[in-house]
Amino acid sequence: MSVFEAVLLTIITASTPLVIAGLGELVVERSGVLNLGVEGMMIIGAVAAFVGAQISGSPYVGLVTGIIAGALFSLLFGFLTLTLVTNQVATGLALTILGLGLSGMIGEGYVSVPGVQLHEIVFPFLSDIPLIGSVLFKQDLTFYLSIALLIGVNWFLFRSRAGLKLRAVGDSHGSAHALGIDVIRTRYLAVMFGGACAGLAGAQLSLVYTPQWVENMSAGRGWVTLALVVFASWRPMRVMAGGYLFGAVTILQFHAQGLGIGIPSQFLSMLPYASTIVVLVIISQNRRATLINTPASLGKAFVPER
Repeated sequence: MSVFEAVLLTIITASTPLVIAGLGELVVERSGVLNLGVEGMMIIGAVAAFVGAQISGSPYVGLVTGIIAGALFSLLFGFLTLTLVTNQVATGLALTILGLGLSGMIGEGYVSVPGVQLHEIVFPFLSDIPLIGSVLFKQDLTFYLSIALLIGVNWFLFRSRAGLKLRAVGDSHGSAHALGIDVIRTRYLAVMFGGACAGLAGAQLSLVYTPQWVENMSAGRGWVTLALVVFASWRPMRVMAGGYLFGAVTILQFHAQGLGIGIPSQFLSMLPYASTIVVLVIISQNRRATLINTPASLGKAFVPER
């Protein structure tokens, strides 16, 4: 394997959780809900996947456990914001803090325990094709799930009747309710889907990216995901492009440190997060385009008339 292939493979591995969580959050925000608890759901998915894989001995069981944990954790957010109508921003922040603390408590006994790794799926003959083979046909299951999610979310939002209803709820929940669409039910399902995706992204971290449990191993990726959705203008294809861009910045700073470039390692480590801020500043310059693409009901509570 060439150096270029090795770098490309590590970029894909680093980008996959961002793409998966980003697609889930995109669907949530398209329904008009702003969930800032992605970081908390990711870390809960990571610890649940690791513990599930350790107990069962199967990384696939761990993967399913992470997805279920993320979805269930998102239900707490849904209950508080959609049923009790609490502030979405404050609730999302509280969910992140709760997730970080709870995951640390659950994973305390699993620190330094060797992980059960989710190995790549090798396609015979196709994986032997130079460059393309190792990149496309020798990846773990989460990579292929991210591609399936991209295609599925894009089709759902812009080609299906259910996707049209979800976008209608996000653009004007009052009008959608008047047309007979169950706004609360639609948003609950969107929130659970986003939680499941965040849980899957967290499972990728503890089963593929670094197959072990380390407290706070999500390392701010949930916040990057939130910026990624804005960067993508709530478009699925752009989420993948942005995810790979941020993933590339993350991996290239590691290689820069390995090459001994005379730049402080602390500066290189902050590059992925600094690039997130720069992107958000650039996007904010075009306020007209941002307002046009933003779901009109995003972050606004809905209380059905009785």
